[in-house]
Amino acid sequence: MRLLLISTASLLLSACITVKPYGPMPSDYRKIAQNEYAATGWSEKSLSEISVGLAAKQLTSQSLTKTYLRRIAEIDRSGPTLRSVLALNPDAMSQAKASDARRIAGQSLGPMDGIPVLLKDNIETLDPVATTAGAYALAENITGRDSPLVAGLRAQGAVILGKTNLSQWANFRSNESVSGWTALGGQVRNPHMLDRSPCGSSSGSGVAAAASLAAGTVGTETNGSIICPSNVNGVVGFKPTVGLVSQKHIVPISASQDTAGPITKTVRGAALMLDAMDNQEIDYTAGLAANSLVGARVGVMRFAEGSNDDIKDRFNASLEAMAAAGAVLVEIEEFSRGDDYGEKSLDVLLYEFKAGINEYLADAAPAVKTRNLEQLMAYNESDPRETAVFDQDIFEAAQAKGDLTDPDYLTARTEIQRATGANGIDRLMVANQLDMLVSPSGPVSSRVDPINGDVWPSWAGAGYLAAVAGYPHITVPMGDIHGIPIGFSIMAGKGQDAQVLSFGYSFEQVAGKRVTPKYLRNAGDRPEFSVAMKVSQASLR
Repeated sequence: MRLLLISTASLLLSACITVKPYGPMPSDYRKIAQNEYAATGWSEKSLSEISVGLAAKQLTSQSLTKTYLRRIAEIDRSGPTLRSVLALNPDAMSQAKASDARRIAGQSLGPMDGIPVLLKDNIETLDPVATTAGAYALAENITGRDSPLVAGLRAQGAVILGKTNLSQWANFRSNESVSGWTALGGQVRNPHMLDRSPCGSSSGSGVAAAASLAAGTVGTETNGSIICPSNVNGVVGFKPTVGLVSQKHIVPISASQDTAGPITKTVRGAALMLDAMDNQEIDYTAGLAANSLVGARVGVMRFAEGSNDDIKDRFNASLEAMAAAGAVLVEIEEFSRGDDYGEKSLDVLLYEFKAGINEYLADAAPAVKTRNLEQLMAYNESDPRETAVFDQDIFEAAQAKGDLTDPDYLTARTEIQRATGANGIDRLMVANQLDMLVSPSGPVSSRVDPINGDVWPSWAGAGYLAAVAGYPHITVPMGDIHGIPIGFSIMAGKGQDAQVLSFGYSFEQVAGKRVTPKYLRNAGDRPEFSVAMKVSQASLR
C-alpha cells in the first residue's frame, strides 16, 4: 500500500504509509537554499517551552498538533523527504481536542498534557496503528494494547501522534544492514545533510525530534540505538537504567539490555518525558540543577575519544567549559574489556533475541501469520521487498542458538556484564572517586550506502559500557563538524538516572551547542566545500 499524503486531512486518515525503499532525492533545492524548511513558531520550541505555553493557554494542543502534521506533510512526505514518520495515529486530533477541553475545565493531567509525541515503531499502543518494526511480516500487527511507557504518557495527557521509522527489526537482522532503512518505510534521511546516515536503530525518532515533527519522541536501545541517532541528528537522547522503563509490549532484542528512552531538543524535555514513562516515583525534572557540575569529579575517557581531530577539539572545548563551571577533570587513558568480549556480546544478543522474538510473535495480533523466528525467516525469503537491500544472516545465526538455559549463554552474559559493569563503569568510578564518566557520543555520520551497508569511520565513544551493563547514559549536543552534529556523552552507575540527567542539564547550560538542521543535499552544499567540490565540464573533456 502506497499512499501519497498531500494535506492534513489525508494525513489523519492514514495509519500506515509505505514508500519505495530508495526513491529519487528531492529536486526542489530552492527551498533548501532559502532554509524554508526550518521550523518556526511553536514547532521550533523545546518540549518544556511548549508545556509552559500550553499551561499558560498561549496555544492549544489542536493547533500544535495541526502544525506538526503540516510539517510532516511538507518535509517528511515531500520536500527533503525525510521519511522519519512511518505511520500516523488517526485519533491524534481527537486526543488533542480532549486535552484542550481538560485544560479549559481546569483538569489538566500534568506537564505532558496536550503535547504530541512520536513513538518508535516497535512500541505498541492501543491506537489503531500497527507495530511493525518496519517489516511487512508485522504490517497488520494492530494489538490494541499500550506498552506501559505509552500508558504512562497517555495518563499524563500526551497526544500519541504516530510511529517513527527505524532500522528494520531495530538493526538486528543483518550484518550488512543500512541504518534507517525498513522495507515498509524506506530510507530515513538526516535533516542536517540528506545523504548522511541518520544512524540506527531509532533513526526516525532522532530525525523527527531534530526536524521538529513532534515535541518529543521515544526511541529504544540495545547497544547505541538511542545515543547514536541523537548524536548524529543533534538532539538530546537519554538511555535509562535497564528496567526503569518497562519493555513489555515492545518488539524485543535483548532482555538484559533493551530499554526505551526519550529523545528531545533539551535535557529538561527528556526529564519531563521520563517522568511519565518510567515506573518509579521520582521527579526527574525537579532534580535538574544548573550547578550540579560544581565540585563534580568527571572521568574523561581518553581511551574512547577516537582519532578524529575535529571531534577531539569539540570535546576538549566542552571539557574546558565544564572545568570553568567548577568540575574536576580526571584523565583516564586506558581500559580493557578482556578477551573475546565482542564475540560473547553478540552471542548473548543472539540467544536473547531468539527467545524474545519467539515469545513476542506467539502473542502478536491475530492477523500476524509468522508466529516464530523460523516462520519469520521463511516469510522474508518469500518476499523480495524484505531482502532488497540486505540479507538476514543475524536471524539465521540466532535461530541456530539454543535456549536461555545453555551454559555458554549464561557464562557469556555473566562475563560481558562483569566486564562493563563491575570491572567497567563501577571500577572506573570507584578507583577514581568519580561522579560521572564522559566521552564523545560517537563519530561523525557517514554516508548512507545501500551497496556496502553501514560503513562508519573509526569509532568514538564508549556507549557499549552503559548499554551492556544496563546503566544510564545521556548525549547532549556539543556542536557540529562541517554541519554534521556531534554529541557529548555522560554516564554513571546503575540507578543514577536522576544524577546523569542533572549533569547533562548542567552541561547543556555551560557547553551545550544544538545545531539547527539545514537540509543540505551533501557536503558540496557547505560553503567551505561548494567551490572545491564542483568540477567544470571543460575539465572532464
